[in-house]
Amino acid sequence: MQVLQDITPDAHGIAVLILTILALILFTRDNIPLESSSLAILILLVAGFQLVPYTKGGEVVLSPIDFFAGFGNEALIAICALMMVGKALETTGSLQSLARVVSKAWVSQPVAALAITLVAGAVLSAFMNNTPIVVLLMPILVGASLRAKFPVSGVMLPMGLATIIGGMSTTIGTSTNLLVVGISRDMGMHEFSLFEWVLPVAIVGGVGLLFLWLVAPRLLPDRTPPMADTSPRIFSAQLHVKEGGFADGKSLSEVLAKADGSLRIDKIQRTESLFLAKLPSIVILPGDRLFVKDSPENLKHFEQLLGATLFNISDIEHPIDEETPLKAEGQQLAEVVVTRGSPLHLRSLAAAKFSNSYGLLPLALHRARAPSSQVTGDLNLIRLRAGDVLLVQGSSEAIANLKDSGTMLVLDGTTNLPKMDHAKRALFIMGGVIALAALGIMPIAVSALVGLGLMIATGCLGWRDAVGALSIPVIMIIVTSLALGKALMDTGMAAYLANSFVNVASGLPAPMILSAFMLLMTVMTNLVSNTAAAAIGTPIAISIAQQLGVSPEPFILAVLFGANMSFATPYGYQTNLLVMSAGGYKFSDFLRVGIPLIIIMWVGFSIVLPMLYHL
Repeated sequence: MQVLQDITPDAHGIAVLILTILALILFTRDNIPLESSSLAILILLVAGFQLVPYTKGGEVVLSPIDFFAGFGNEALIAICALMMVGKALETTGSLQSLARVVSKAWVSQPVAALAITLVAGAVLSAFMNNTPIVVLLMPILVGASLRAKFPVSGVMLPMGLATIIGGMSTTIGTSTNLLVVGISRDMGMHEFSLFEWVLPVAIVGGVGLLFLWLVAPRLLPDRTPPMADTSPRIFSAQLHVKEGGFADGKSLSEVLAKADGSLRIDKIQRTESLFLAKLPSIVILPGDRLFVKDSPENLKHFEQLLGATLFNISDIEHPIDEETPLKAEGQQLAEVVVTRGSPLHLRSLAAAKFSNSYGLLPLALHRARAPSSQVTGDLNLIRLRAGDVLLVQGSSEAIANLKDSGTMLVLDGTTNLPKMDHAKRALFIMGGVIALAALGIMPIAVSALVGLGLMIATGCLGWRDAVGALSIPVIMIIVTSLALGKALMDTGMAAYLANSFVNVASGLPAPMILSAFMLLMTVMTNLVSNTAAAAIGTPIAISIAQQLGVSPEPFILAVLFGANMSFATPYGYQTNLLVMSAGGYKFSDFLRVGIPLIIIMWVGFSIVLPMLYHL
């Protein structure tokens, strides 16, 4: 190990470090939109360097304008283009053939089918965003595993984590990979090829997949599958007592008897401030709200049985009568998951104008983070969080339009297969994008952009779907993280942090320092955004390698692998959130499986990387 020189941070470097810590704290706050946090940090960074210029020798070293370069960063362009190209595969149903094969395999050999599903999900995720893969497989796996009498909870989470492992294996597997590769290239490091680190991922990831296949299902308790075509989740709802209905003027005991004792009433609200005691003799009056919890089917049954209205806002604003869609023929119930980046995330239904925009009536709410929590007051005014699931009712056309919009995940289990007219064409174009990048003919940003143009020109993708595939939170956090990374590097703070890390680990061999740094990145990615961890960690990793006098490549890969190991929390990665909602998992379930998987992958990479790169 070479002798390290003392590095003293300046005022700008300290300010950037404080701002970075603030950013990491804000990124963990679920009540603040990720894009808002990112914009606030970017504004503070730009304004700070504008008001207090960073100069050396009388010359400006780091201009505020330099922080806008992230918007034109090659990695961001590639990420956006691949998001849209991947959307074309989803809308054309290009993966439906695989879905049918998986579904048939589950009927005959469920254990072998789980292995096939994990491998297929991992391989596909190496070349496209894993979100559409997870969305495609979820309803298939629920139905097939139930028919095979295989626990659904033993399938969904392993499948989601397998796609994350597969996404590690190529430069285009995840946005994190593209970002790390782009930053290292911008800093003059070795430019990684598409399949450069497939070998270490195949070795370590193979062990991880074996764990997900053979061990993980045994670690997971049997959870109730919440899809609408199986045992549904329990929703909190309100039954509004109507004049002339059965419940009008009846005692609470008579109402419960009418429902054969199966109606669970949490509380009774008469006015905005008056709640009645649940005494058997209490008389129910028109306008009373009965707060209940049950499955979607039972809620609709109680609505008809008691002559009440299953709704959530006042009749004055939204009158309910025989002419409204609620009473129309051909109605369907659907469950809508609130995900990060969707129009409902951290907003109320009223603010999002949900009913007017989509022609659907919200009936009830399942809060994923606290299923037993009370849902009080007007459902339209409740601030929705990632993982919440709305029970909505509307025409089949309205539900189909909501699915087609691509802005929200609909889990009603009645999805029609998409039109397959352009499926082969879309697969051919995607194959061309990958081949051009793999053979070095074009950078991935160029080939993805060409592929996007071909998808649109050939009718595989419409502009509405293309724009809808873009995620503003992802774009903003990438730009902000790139700006913070540049500020850390150019002010010397990255070198200072690297120097401090190496000093703390002094006396340890380089492989152990590599392992410790990868573990640090893994912990960070499970607490904050993996994009932020990657963008901030990459320049620090390069500085560590330079100060150790070793090749920076294994340290860059340590950041990449560590930032992708978001297995232990449902909020570390978007697909984790989808799986949590669809599989009815609890936070502890991710810890049960995620922590052992992290240990397996971390130990594996800590052994394989030093061997492959001769540390």
